[in-house]
Amino acid sequence: MKKNMKTIQLKNRPEGKPTLSNFEFVEEDKTLTITEGEILLEAAYVSVDPYLRGRMSDAKSYVEPFKLNEPVHSGVVAKVTASKNDEFQVGDYVSGMLNWSTQQVSNGEGLNKVDPEKAPLSTYLGVLGMTGLTAYLGLTEIGKPKAGETIVVSGAAGAVGSVVGQIAKILGLRVIGIAGTDEKIEMLKSKFGFDEGINYNTTKDMKSAIAEAAPNGVDVYFDNVGGPISDAVLFSINQFARIIICGAISVYNETELPKSISVQPFLVKNSALMQGFIVSNYAEKFPEAIQKLSGWLTEGKLTYTETIVDGFDNIPQAFIDLFEGKNKGKMIVKI
Repeated sequence: MKKNMKTIQLKNRPEGKPTLSNFEFVEEDKTLTITEGEILLEAAYVSVDPYLRGRMSDAKSYVEPFKLNEPVHSGVVAKVTASKNDEFQVGDYVSGMLNWSTQQVSNGEGLNKVDPEKAPLSTYLGVLGMTGLTAYLGLTEIGKPKAGETIVVSGAAGAVGSVVGQIAKILGLRVIGIAGTDEKIEMLKSKFGFDEGINYNTTKDMKSAIAEAAPNGVDVYFDNVGGPISDAVLFSINQFARIIICGAISVYNETELPKSISVQPFLVKNSALMQGFIVSNYAEKFPEAIQKLSGWLTEGKLTYTETIVDGFDNIPQAFIDLFEGKNKGKMIVKI
């Protein structure tokens, strides 16, 4: 059957903050056919994430950059609409790294079946997907949190940060979140159980605000933002503090080398650890992590918030909106 198919390609590489002109919509009336071992997929939900900005540049990184005039891809939940693969039936839902396309053919590799009866489909891109895995594994593998310690989370109202704070509370830590609006700070405390929140947009002296919120110092810092906020946290770190570098959204769009204070004296003086990571470093621990996250979700110990944007055509704008802080929790586009 001939069906209108849309794909979003990277037209040119962003300079600074991405704009809609960096993307191109390709629309085709075509029939997608599958051969033995393949499945036909129809996109249901698409994840947009800050790390995609790095892949839009051609600088050397831990993963290949997106190619120009080819589809952008990210986490997607899709429905199987035709199958010649014994592992997948028509009607199954799967999640995996897929193209920004309304339809596509796959051989099934790298796809995981997801169950809409157990949890809403969107959660498999968030708290039960890469977001939850990043939060859990970054915190536990590098942060090694202990009950009674204090953790600061930047980008705390975002997808990863909001989950990190909740897991830290489950593990018995005092949790301080940094976010950009009073509304987000209220959400951190009322919905996610954070002990304290700091609005970086209305706080003139972040260094003092962090010291006041963490009178016993900071044992673990989960860094999603980089930049001046992270500089301010360093002044409150304790001996043997663990600093987890998950992201640096504040500097992703910089066209010049950002100026920052030197971290080395802080690390030496406090015998502190600072480590960056990508979640695939801990791939062998994914099943254990998902089991933990699912259990906490079922028990009501873990909750989540999502910003869901409707419509395939709105994927690029939803991605751009991440850099304006327009999301609460996970930003997802419903197709």
